[in-house]
Order: sequence, then C-alpha cells, then structure tokens
Amino acid sequence: DKNTPVSVSLGTGRTAVAVSAGESHTCAILDDGSLKCWGYDNYGQLGDGGSNTDKNTPVSVSLGTGRTAVAVSAGGYHTCAILDDGSLKCWGYDTYGQLGDGGSNPAKTTPASVSLGTGRTAVAVSAGEYHTCAILDDGSLKCWGYDASGQLGDGGSNTDKNTPVSVS
Repeated sequence: DKNTPVSVSLGTGRTAVAVSAGESHTCAILDDGSLKCWGYDNYGQLGDGGSNTDKNTPVSVSLGTGRTAVAVSAGGYHTCAILDDGSLKCWGYDTYGQLGDGGSNPAKTTPASVSLGTGRTAVAVSAGEYHTCAILDDGSLKCWGYDASGQLGDGGSNTDKNTPVSVS
C-alpha cells in the first residue's frame, strides 16, 4: 500500500489519456490508442489472454488488428472498452452476463464483442460491480449483467441478462 502517488511506467514516450480503476485493477488508454491494464487478474480482467496472474506493471490488451481504444471502464472484476470504430468489447468475470457477449458466462481473458444491435455503436460505457451499461450513437441506453435489484432498468423480472437490453 502507498499513501503517496507512484509513477506507472506505460512504455517509452507513452502517456495516458484516460484511466479507469475497478475493484482491484486499473486500465489506461495511451496516447497512441493502445490499452494497458494492471493489478488483480483472477478472472482475466486485465485482458492480456494470460493465465489470470496478477500484474504489478501494465500489460497490453489486444483489441484486434488495427483497432484502438477511445474509452475504457473497469468494473468489479471485468473491463469494457469502446474502440475507434464504435464497437464495444468486454473481458473478465462473467458469472452474471456482465460481458454482454451472449455466451454461457465463463470468464474471458481476452476481449469479447458485445452486440449492440444492427448498425448501432457505443459512445459511452460504464462497468459496475456485476453489470454494464452503454449509451449508443442514437442516444439510447442498453444494460446487461446482474439484475437482482433492477439495476438493468428494463422493467423486467429482475433476471440477469447476458446480452444488452434497452432501458426505457
């Protein structure tokens, strides 16, 4: 533990343009659009495709060929990023469907695509403890993941969703 700020080495000549701190991990978008994460990695929330090993120095997240990050949000034990083409990818803990990829909810150590609807792109994302929400390019709002207390806002039966649902 530190009670004064410490420097984080992001690579030679690189600077951070955005940062998000989750439960026990942190991610930063660098000035070249690359994304790096560090900290607790028990569920793959660092996105490095590794063996869920905690990292005390930043590791690179592969976003896909030619893709860069424009926004990032670190949740409880998962992370989501909006890419330069408006697509959205999430990785890490997925027991409640918070990755939004429609899968069977295993944790993912690499980014998984979230389907936002035909022709839709993301303009903002916020990852909570066990759920995620995104504002889309048409101003609509979609959420997915844990819904025991109605946090998805869909007016439904408080059932977890592993794909995005519309918020009225």
